[in-house]
Parts: sequence; C-alpha cells; structure tokens
Amino acid sequence: MSNEPKCPKCNSEYAYEDGASYVCPDCGHEWIAAAGSPADASEETGVKDANGNILQDGDTVTVIKGLKVKGSPTGIKAGTKVKNIRLCDGDHNIDCKVDGIGAMKLKSEFVKKA
Repeated sequence: MSNEPKCPKCNSEYAYEDGASYVCPDCGHEWIAAAGSPADASEETGVKDANGNILQDGDTVTVIKGLKVKGSPTGIKAGTKVKNIRLCDGDHNIDCKVDGIGAMKLKSEFVKKA
C-alpha cells in the first residue's frame, strides 16, 4: 500500500487503484493514474458552465434561467448577456456586473458561454 499515491484533494493515504484510475474512499475523489500533466490539473480546477465549457476571466456568458434578485422587482431574465466576468472561489463562482442590476455574483450552473 505504500506505493499507492495519496489523494490530491484530501491527502488521504487510503486511496486505492480501480482499473486505470484511483479512488479515495474518504472524499470520493477519482483521478487517472497518470494524472500530473497540466491538462488534468486545469480540468479539475476549471469553472464550467451549464454545458461543460470551461470559463475564463473576461469571458462573455448568457444567463440560461430567470433568476430572482433581492431588491429588484424584475430580477435577471433568461438570455441576458453578461460581459467581462471574473472567476472567484466559493459557491457563487462568477463575479460580474449585470446591466440594470449592478455588481453581483452568479453560479456557473446558470450560465452558458457566449
């Protein structure tokens, strides 16, 4: 068991091999045995939109679902374009300015890359 790698997410030493990948029983994270290439690291840490496209700072996105906003009688309508997004950590991982609303944070699951 000493030759098995530690989990890259929780650093658990109880990871085990399952075919061509490894599985961590503590956190449930799965990764490919040859992980270590920069492509694998960027795929795991990238923020993805509703369609699975990786988002980057400065992208333009479109809201796919009408969203309610506290203090606004209309909220954000589906189809609203948001330009020049900034990615951040947390549950609401997009920081942006929405026309007519102002600065706010959005979840990436409610937008698609334009």
